[in-house]
Amino acid sequence: MAILDRFLQRGVRNGVLEVARPDGSVRRFGKSAEGFPEVRLRFTNSSAERQILTDPRLGAAEAFMDGTLIIEEGDIMALVQLLRANNRWDKGGEVREVSALKKMRGRAITLIDGMNRAARAKANIAHHYDIGNALYRLFLDTDHMQYSCAYWPREGMTLEEAQEAKLAHIAAKLALEPGQRVLDIGCGWGGMAIYLARHADVSVKGITLSEEQLALASERAVAAGVAGRIEFELVDYRDLAARGETFDRIVSVGMFEHVGQAQFARYFRDCAKMLTDEGVMLLHTIGRMGGPGATDAFTRKYIFPGGYIPALSETVAASERVRLMATDVENLRLHYALTLREWYKRCVENRDAIVALYDERFYRMWTFYLAGATAAFESGSMCNYQIQYARNRHALPLTRGYMAQREAQFLQGG
Repeated sequence: MAILDRFLQRGVRNGVLEVARPDGSVRRFGKSAEGFPEVRLRFTNSSAERQILTDPRLGAAEAFMDGTLIIEEGDIMALVQLLRANNRWDKGGEVREVSALKKMRGRAITLIDGMNRAARAKANIAHHYDIGNALYRLFLDTDHMQYSCAYWPREGMTLEEAQEAKLAHIAAKLALEPGQRVLDIGCGWGGMAIYLARHADVSVKGITLSEEQLALASERAVAAGVAGRIEFELVDYRDLAARGETFDRIVSVGMFEHVGQAQFARYFRDCAKMLTDEGVMLLHTIGRMGGPGATDAFTRKYIFPGGYIPALSETVAASERVRLMATDVENLRLHYALTLREWYKRCVENRDAIVALYDERFYRMWTFYLAGATAAFESGSMCNYQIQYARNRHALPLTRGYMAQREAQFLQGG
């Protein structure tokens, strides 16, 4: 198709993309370049190209999932990397997928989805997290089952080491004291709660909306010997705040992305309400390095319905309204790309097991999701923010030295 060819001619300058069509024709785009993949794909029918022209990301995903777009050389990671690396966000590039009208529509849908009332929030979480713990065991780290950005302070680390380093990094920023009560919003499979209960002499309440996560988190706490220090509950953070419970520390890792744009003010209002006057909070979230945006159609339909990746500007603006002081902000930049590549690698290694759990179409959808996310962190506008908040300007030491000191102590086991 001439229109798709023009798009690829503009979009692929470095690296090589060969496109084979049902009529036997082959077009070659780009040129060999160091650091850029070389990929060959084949369309099995002309409708796949029309799908992509209608909505490039969703159309390409569904064509790949349905087997009408077949990658004959390279893999989906290489294809997505090739397209995104030729249009790097930090060099002013962008993969322009939609018209201005579609962009406005996407933002409107994102805002409506972001209403995310409690009943719908639970259904949205179930869509992604209640598909079975067996899948996540196949690609997450074995020690903590962390489904969020790891921390890679040195080269050559394993995923397990990097996730342990992430927990220590966050725990240090919480400035924990013995006997404190900690709230873990969106506790996942209990990795953070268990780590804090083990290493910091604190009690932890972990909350989630996923029944699958709740059951496994409880089992893991018992196995770790810290069940007496941890309480897990299936409850929405809004309902917990309404009960009037308070905490010395609040930690939230990889959950803010599910809150929804329209709920940002409510989220921070409830967090401020639950935090004691001397309290400290650490928010770890995927973020946008540009301004506010919209959730793309593929992610909204298949991966995180109701989800939204926040810009730093709108996150801090929402927290400022309740006088939560942003006492420290860190951009982890490439750390999630390293994490996602490891997850992708483990999924590929466990392809047969994933297909047996679900089917071939699910496996393709999942690897497309991981590949797209990796490219967004390597060449797009995605990053990870860690924002430390306090309610009292005297609640933390005057300088940041305590973080590195405490982090080293955690990594040494105490």
